[in-house]
Amino acid sequence: MALSQSDLLRLLESLRSTDGIELVRVIAERMVQELIEAEASAHIGAEWNEHTPSRTTVRNGHRDRVLTTLAGDLDLEIPKVRTGSFFPSLLEHRRRIDQALYAVIMEAYVHGVSTRSVDDLVKALGGDSGISKSEVSRICEALDEPLTAFRTRPLDHVRFPYVYLDATYCKARVNHQIVSQAVVVATGITEDGGREVLGLMVGDSESEAFWKDFLRSLRERGLSGVRLVITDQHLGLVVAVRKVMFGAAWQRCRVHFLRNVFNVIDRDSGEMVAATIRTIFTQPTADLVRAQLDTVADMLGTQFPKVKAMLLEAKEDLTAFADFPPRHWKKIQSTNPLERINREIKRRTDVVQVFPNPPALERLVTAVLFEMHDEWIAFPRRYLPEGSMEELYAELPESAPALPNTPNTTTS
Repeated sequence: MALSQSDLLRLLESLRSTDGIELVRVIAERMVQELIEAEASAHIGAEWNEHTPSRTTVRNGHRDRVLTTLAGDLDLEIPKVRTGSFFPSLLEHRRRIDQALYAVIMEAYVHGVSTRSVDDLVKALGGDSGISKSEVSRICEALDEPLTAFRTRPLDHVRFPYVYLDATYCKARVNHQIVSQAVVVATGITEDGGREVLGLMVGDSESEAFWKDFLRSLRERGLSGVRLVITDQHLGLVVAVRKVMFGAAWQRCRVHFLRNVFNVIDRDSGEMVAATIRTIFTQPTADLVRAQLDTVADMLGTQFPKVKAMLLEAKEDLTAFADFPPRHWKKIQSTNPLERINREIKRRTDVVQVFPNPPALERLVTAVLFEMHDEWIAFPRRYLPEGSMEELYAELPESAPALPNTPNTTTS
């Protein structure tokens, strides 16, 4: 789209009043905006106020979009169209989540499960009831190929000494009923201290069979070298870990344990009991950690006998972290890293509220995790300190057995 004289004068004035860095940002912003408008015109088949035989739809305003670049934040406007949809290819690779969310909402709209809020979202994203089922299929197909490739990619490129597992629940339609679906997620710490998303699965519940299928799928994709699995105490999950993650220790999340403790004590005593239990995890050596657990159990036992019994019963599982390098302890005592991921998943899925089907839910969650994984890889930051990972894999003689969880290790 050519600039009018007034546009040129405004641009010239803004360039005169900016410094060098701002000048680059302003020029970049204008260039990207012009490219977006040109692509919109090609998509529509006509320029502004132009009537041509090839026109397929008409413009319907703009929606704001901020694009973060090395030149700074660019304030852009994405053209909306009256029927169908438009999103500039220049931005598509940066907004995988937006594409997945758009596909989910469109799918819900086409299948007649939309509400007033979904209708508003559709319009805000630039579409309306004119979108066809074939177009929804096209959008979903374009998304599903890279998302499936990510979800099923090999994991044999590096060993993962620490694996975190957790689940959250979202609502979807199954057989014309709205039901809760378990979204299970696995992340891992690599042997060089980095982080990766390992996988996800959507199912009806957190049963032992479901968790075993998920863990076996990770193993089949090459997950190896696992030394410690960190989870909550969900029975099906714990049994599955012990049966599938052969050779790996299990760490019971201390945060979930405290929540269980709160269920057996009065509210007024909660902070005192929690502070006392936390002293277990601040000790400098493994022996002191386990000795402190016994001490805390005796201290609380008189007033809270149920808490004492819980501590002693969970001693081995709560203190599994103590057999690993002390510099790792704070990061491997709980599933807090996954709790933050689950909050982001919920923030995104709450926009949809009820998914039209489980595959639509899986599509959006995969897109959320794909974006996180890309950020971890593109902007690497050690999750565990450099120089602390070597202790996890001592050199083994040639006659030594394979590392736990490698493909040639037998699992049940």
